[in-house]
This record gives sequence, structure tokens and C-alpha cells, in this order.
Amino acid sequence: MSDPRPIGSFDRSGPWEGVHVVVAGFGRAGFAAADNLNHLGASVMALDTVTEEEDPGRDEKAELLDVLGASVVLGPEATLGLPDHADLLIASPEFPDDARLLTQARRRGVPIWGEVELAWRLRDPETSIPWLVVAGSEGVADVALLTERILLAGGLRPAVAGIVGLPLVEAVMDPTPYDALIVALDDTQLRDLTSMSPLATVVLDGGEAVRAVAYENVQVACIYITADTTTPSTEELVREADVLDGARAIGITLGTPGVGMLGLVEDLLVERAFIPQRSTSAAELCALSDLPSQDPVEVTRALAAAALALAHGVPPAAVRDGLRGA
Repeated sequence: MSDPRPIGSFDRSGPWEGVHVVVAGFGRAGFAAADNLNHLGASVMALDTVTEEEDPGRDEKAELLDVLGASVVLGPEATLGLPDHADLLIASPEFPDDARLLTQARRRGVPIWGEVELAWRLRDPETSIPWLVVAGSEGVADVALLTERILLAGGLRPAVAGIVGLPLVEAVMDPTPYDALIVALDDTQLRDLTSMSPLATVVLDGGEAVRAVAYENVQVACIYITADTTTPSTEELVREADVLDGARAIGITLGTPGVGMLGLVEDLLVERAFIPQRSTSAAELCALSDLPSQDPVEVTRALAAAALALAHGVPPAAVRDGLRGA
């Protein structure tokens, strides 16, 4: 790499020419990363041990990247060592922290980014599309898709990306910008993440380490589930997170909500987090009967999706219309 600018400061503008990027993992996220970095001018080498039988279409993707000018190394030994010329490693979450590839990168001082870190850095600075993040191990896809329905009901053009929907890099590189990205992440995708600053984040489950990373640099709302609070540390962690000035902790409860929360009043879903009169009143979102299921888990997920959408600024009517019959 000839440019003296440190890779740690790189964004879409790079400059990527002459930067040797190794993409480890050739799934849909890895392919999107390799394809778009190659388009930006980087010298890309994609590595994977997965066979065509395990990932139908792998050979076709490899051939396409080769035609576009990237290098592709496949086979059982493809990821045993980091190429000597590597300036940056984009690693799939499937590689554990002690994987040889990652260990060698750390020893040599080669930066390691995951899909999420790369996608955040490749955002178009002229549009600054807000990210609404759903993180956890269970229910992530459900909450993300419910949030999408609410935003659509509000007349917006959102996209779901991450473990469901589009690959994140593909979504941020779309030439027609979305109004919002609903980013669905599991715990492993929060590794090696330093730059992301979402508009709002909800963590559905997970330990303190997961929450600490997921809530870092949030701009508007750190949303937490009170039913998941087995000790006071969960709410305290949210309130003590290293967020941007003005960000607030927003709770989700299946009981009567206090100020700064969403919850239930009799048979209604209501919010006391975003309305100006939240200290004295609540805004109705929808009735329990509007939901396809009144199972407590499903109601909690509906409230989490509502909180994300409200943080983006949609009106309560859009929440009702998006959740009705979802």
C-alpha cells in the first residue's frame, strides 16, 4: 500500500487503490464485501474452505470475481495462513478469535474488520442513512421484519440487512439510498466493531459484553427489555453506555410503562418514551387484538419494533398500521 493514510481512517473514498484486502469467508456477506471492495479499486483476495456442495453457487461466484479481477483461493488449506501482502483482513464471524488467520493478522498489526465494520465505513457520506440495529440470538429476524413493516406503513423506503435480508455491504452500496437500514445482527457480528453509530439499538438478549458493544455510540435510543433484567445491571449498563449526547435509555415492559418506556395499559400497546407529554400521559399505538398473536414473547417483539420505528420519527399511526395483522 503506497498511501500513507492509515487504514483505520478509511471510508468509501479510501483511497483503496493499491490496498491489499483479504476477505476470509465466501458466503453471501463475504462475496458482497469482495465484490464491492474490488469495485472501489482494492486488490482483493477471497479465501474459503467451503465446498460447492456446502454452498451451491460458490464456484459461479468465484468465477465472477476472477473475471472482475479479484483473486480467489478455495480449498481446505485456503485459510491456514494470512498472505504476506495483506493490508486489511475482512473476516467472517465463522472464524473464532483464536483462528490462525486472525492470530497472524494481530501479530503482524493487520487490521481486522467484520462485515458490520466494513459496511459502516462504506456508507455514502452524502446520505448518512440511519441504522436501526436489532441484536441478539433469538427473535432478531422477527423484530427486524416488524420494524420494516412499520416504516413502510409510514411511507418510508427501508431495507433489512444482516443475518436476514440483504448483505450489509450490498445495502449500503445501493446507488438508490434507503430511508433507513434495519440491521439484524447476532452476537458474533459484534466482534471487531469500533465505528458503528446507529440511530437506535435494541438488544433482545445476551451478556454484558454484547450489550456494551451494541449500545456504544448510539445516537437516539438504547432500547432494552425489562423482562430480560435478572439483575439491575442491565438497565444500569444501558444508562452508562458510551452513547452520543442526547441518547436515552428506552425500556420495554409487558406491564404499565413508566416515563421513557413502552408497555401495556389494559389491552393497549402504549408509549411514554417519545411523546412530548410523556411525563403525564401515554400515546396509544395499537390494541393487543391488532397483533396476530398475544403471546408475551410476540408482544415484546412488537413493542421493540415499535420503539425502533418511533426513534426514527414515524407517527404512532404507522406503528398501528404496520403491526396490524403482521
